[in-house]
Amino acid sequence: MAYAIFGSMIVLLLIGFPMMIPLLMGALIGFIALFGGFGQLDTMVQQILAGIRPASLIAVPMFIFAADIMTRGQSANRLIDLVMAFVGHIRGGLAISTATACTLFGAVSGSTQATVVAVGGPLRPRMLKAGYNDSFVLALIINASDIAFLIPPSIGMIIYGVVSGTSISELFIAGIGPGLLILVLFSIYSYIYALRNNVPTEPKASWAERVAALRRALWPLGFPLIIVGGIYGGIFSPTEAAAACVLYALFLEMVVFREMNLRQLYQTAKSTGLITAVVFILVGAGAAFSYVISFAQIPQAILGGIGIDSMGPYGVLFTISIAFFIGCMFVDPIVVILILVPIFAPVVNSVGLDPVLVGTIITLQVAIGSATPPFGCDIFTAIAIFKRPYAEVVRGTPPFIIMLLGVSVALIFFPQIALFLRDLAFAK
Repeated sequence: MAYAIFGSMIVLLLIGFPMMIPLLMGALIGFIALFGGFGQLDTMVQQILAGIRPASLIAVPMFIFAADIMTRGQSANRLIDLVMAFVGHIRGGLAISTATACTLFGAVSGSTQATVVAVGGPLRPRMLKAGYNDSFVLALIINASDIAFLIPPSIGMIIYGVVSGTSISELFIAGIGPGLLILVLFSIYSYIYALRNNVPTEPKASWAERVAALRRALWPLGFPLIIVGGIYGGIFSPTEAAAACVLYALFLEMVVFREMNLRQLYQTAKSTGLITAVVFILVGAGAAFSYVISFAQIPQAILGGIGIDSMGPYGVLFTISIAFFIGCMFVDPIVVILILVPIFAPVVNSVGLDPVLVGTIITLQVAIGSATPPFGCDIFTAIAIFKRPYAEVVRGTPPFIIMLLGVSVALIFFPQIALFLRDLAFAK
């Protein structure tokens, strides 16, 4: 049965169907094989509905909506201007500003693709004009957007938390340490790149200009304060923080900045609705698929075949890292999380691994895979947005991927990189 399920999914993918169709087909074949016909398809529908029922998933469309409002308004540009005012003048400052802007925007959007669009659009022309090679610029934008998947609010962490039953609040706080570490590594590499390639520095902003940029960015800086501060302080749950972000984004762009009217709000809401529909169909299909493979004990057969039962915690974490990294090189991150988390859940529990640490590592791996050839989704987002050929987009990615994989290894051997803030915020 396992061969029939996975074989049909691969064939449908190769034909060109969107991922929701192979997932639903795999679940359908499984239900027919397990229950002897079409008589139990009502159970499949129940599993699909159960997959999208958790209240935590409400945060996903709201964070997407808030990020879309910001991108269409003034908030994203004001954050970029703030970063440029303080670090734009140092060697490699424009590249460092780009990575930092990705981090700040990631603290609002939770989406790597939204970050590529919001930050890459205004900063790529400035970097090219300053003398940076386009392959470096594209690689920096694509890979720095990975930080958005770690810095809260991470949509990937929300999906993982729902699928695995892990605290989303704890996952959010645990992602901050690895995200900041990646920012530091990218900044150091950008400095070295600019030094070796003799990239000119930007004019240094005066303190008056810095103060002005800070004042302009004070309102947008409220977003990470609402999300991180609200969750850390116990004021908001992740879902409540998402609702507060939407309200705050509407207040900024429609009342304070007056950059969005009702017609634009409608277009933004429609765009968010379309994206949310795709995400929720994937989640529902993934829930039905997970039910089938769990009922058929396929995870136990797969894990037993690779001998994971005899591995210690380090071996399990490395196996998980490799599986998720490779998976996201070919398939959308949400789909990989939906399929692989239930497979690895039994062994994670059996060896006593902290599910928050596992979730942080998984989130990092799917973010890396999203920016890795051959089919990382952020690569194709960059191709569509910047109108550049595939070869040019991926040429500069290896150094960034090596740094990201280095952070993954560091997380495995030094879990406090992720767990220190979690333990501080949720001391028991």
